[in-house]
Amino acid sequence: QSDGDIKDLMGITKGSWKKLISAAKKQKVLIVPTITTSNGSIVHAILSDEDAREDHIKSILSVVKKQKFDGIDIDYEGKFSITKDSFSLFLKELKKGLGKKILSCTIEARTPPEDLYRTLPADLAYANDYDAIAKYCDRVNIMAYDQQRADLTLNDANKGEPYIPVSDDAWVRKVLSFTLQTIPKEKVVLGLATYGHQYEVLVTPNQYTEYRRSGAFNLPGIEKKIDKYDIEPSRSKAGELAFSFSDLTEHAPQFITNFSIPKNTPESLVVAARSLAYANATGNSAVFQYITWSDAEAIKDKISLAQEFGLRGVALFKI
Repeated sequence: QSDGDIKDLMGITKGSWKKLISAAKKQKVLIVPTITTSNGSIVHAILSDEDAREDHIKSILSVVKKQKFDGIDIDYEGKFSITKDSFSLFLKELKKGLGKKILSCTIEARTPPEDLYRTLPADLAYANDYDAIAKYCDRVNIMAYDQQRADLTLNDANKGEPYIPVSDDAWVRKVLSFTLQTIPKEKVVLGLATYGHQYEVLVTPNQYTEYRRSGAFNLPGIEKKIDKYDIEPSRSKAGELAFSFSDLTEHAPQFITNFSIPKNTPESLVVAARSLAYANATGNSAVFQYITWSDAEAIKDKISLAQEFGLRGVALFKI
């Protein structure tokens, strides 16, 4: 919370959680819960103040001791670059307090700078110090998902169809190669997403111009969309399942039927292709819906990557 105290939003000592943890402990499964926030201002205020940071660490250690956890996972997102040194000091002090218990650190995937920028900044600042994380964290979970449009190189290479993946294998490979320059592979756990996103895609002549996210979906929700629009998804260039569809009314431009598209266009991309054909022929813009998600095959491919790189393992967000 804003004062650094830890709030149990899960109800971890009650009901199903209590039963799950009890059963896991009986089978000698390690219990390492996550403490998380996405408020960078709160993180900076607490960690940059010596007394507040000390109190925050005491709160964490108290939770670990009281619940007899095997360690704790720190997932502090939305941090500022000015917090980097304070966060590193926090990890150092927390690890000292934990002793032999596990300090797990969950961090964002870092796209290599040459793929993230058209022109590299003169002074590139990060919110995480990988050297400190490699030193103090026993495990490092890399959230290798929500790639979207982060990798400009891959965006350029995949202009022929909608491209806004949860995580492309090619991107994950870059992220891991970059990460392992600093953090030992035996500490790295590859984070995998099991969900997908829907986007409203704006099309202008010769390009899919803008993607506006309109929702997140797990598989049951995606299957309802598939049934509603009676469409067969196909494997995207990013290795995920995807499909395009339209919610246009009868008064909208009739690009759905009036413009030809390549004969080999899969059913899942017909609406996307006709939208582009319409924009190219008329000079006007068009809009369609696009869903892409990380299915079992996409997950399997990334597990293979983790094995190839010799990582500690994988982590699913979420089961």
